[in-house]
Amino acid sequence: MKLNRRHFLKTASLAAASLATSSFPATASTVPRPPALGRSVMGLVVPKMETVRVGFIGVGQRGSGHVKHFCHLEGVEIIAICDTDLEVLDKSIEFVKRQGLKVPARYTGSERAYLDLLSRKDIDIVIISTPWEWHAPMAINTMESGKHAFVEVPLALTVEECWQIVNTAEKTQKNCMMMENVNYGRDELMVLNMVRQGVFGELLHGEAAYIHELRWQMKQINHKTGSWRTYWHTKRNGNLYPTHGLGPVSQYMNINRGDRFDYLTSMSSPALGRALYAQREFPEDHERNKLNFINGDINTSLIKTAKGRTIMVQHDTTTPRPYSRHNLIQGTNGVFAGFPNRIAIEQGGNGNFHQWDMDMTKWYAKYDHPLWQRMGQEAEKNGGHGGMDFLMLWRMVYCLRNGEALDQDVYDGAAWSVVSILSEESVNNRSNSVNFPDFTRGAWKTAKPLGIIGA
Repeated sequence: MKLNRRHFLKTASLAAASLATSSFPATASTVPRPPALGRSVMGLVVPKMETVRVGFIGVGQRGSGHVKHFCHLEGVEIIAICDTDLEVLDKSIEFVKRQGLKVPARYTGSERAYLDLLSRKDIDIVIISTPWEWHAPMAINTMESGKHAFVEVPLALTVEECWQIVNTAEKTQKNCMMMENVNYGRDELMVLNMVRQGVFGELLHGEAAYIHELRWQMKQINHKTGSWRTYWHTKRNGNLYPTHGLGPVSQYMNINRGDRFDYLTSMSSPALGRALYAQREFPEDHERNKLNFINGDINTSLIKTAKGRTIMVQHDTTTPRPYSRHNLIQGTNGVFAGFPNRIAIEQGGNGNFHQWDMDMTKWYAKYDHPLWQRMGQEAEKNGGHGGMDFLMLWRMVYCLRNGEALDQDVYDGAAWSVVSILSEESVNNRSNSVNFPDFTRGAWKTAKPLGIIGA
């Protein structure tokens, strides 16, 4: 399909045009399920690709790392790279060239230059690493151009965008995977393996978080993540970034594959820290001191699942405290918690569940995930958040080349991302509960849980 700018303007105005005709209400909790435009992509398997031909949209701080990793993956050809920033674009192209690989085509000049990349016939997948507001339109345009979309987190910013992405994936029968790298961390993979083997008994509760002090990004004025991400603290009061902690917990609990998120309640603390930081670090008349920060320094949301389990999800990128994703999973036989890693088991542990077992050596020896056993050393060598980035990309390519379903699908990306939208609505309504859309349209009831791949 030839994707031109007129088509872009039609598809990119998601809420104002195509979704407005569906009479979507303004509030997230009451957006109805739109009619399906195709069959489910749950467990989608596409024809094997001997060589995975890749295009990149966005090669700044995140995308440039993906380019470097793809240069070290077998069965991959980097075809084209697009970015509006000439400096980062040239750096990524030069890096590919230095590896002795074919020099990729370059696309730049405007925010719509990526459409020219999508019009190519020699690209199979597109890696999207752009500011958040571009994720949904670019993913939709990618699938409509006949290519598979792989998108940085979050997948979308509104419930309407989530449904539009799901509908497009089903209509085109193309993959749209939100690249949640944390699912490929060694600890998260080990815990998934332990859960599947019943180490913790029947699951009851999980805790997930993105606690990462990022006030320093406010000093990134014209370039890099802080130049655009800072403003989200002036636009939304809720959990701005839920997926890193929530992705692994969701896989432990088989969310969308036997269980699903049912409803959420959320509350935020006062929004104080960023204004105080701006007063301390910037001149009085600086633009940062004129911003009205509304996002609570700490947001806490509680999710109830259809099977009655509970999940606490927290967001805090403002207060001075150590990094944590919590990564806690509690069952009838015990618990694992991260940051630092610790385990307490009633049967099968050290015999004392009243004290934490902090020594992970024997647990790694017994429960390291087969995927990490196979690829962990190479992943750590290639790097990217301890190897999880490389392992995620390696696994994506492996599935495409071997005709296997991806580990994460469009329904996962939508369910994990929509927490941000629902949390905002709950906070704005005195923390009243908000229902989750069922993006699977009931397919979660019969979908198979994610297996222990490589076992």
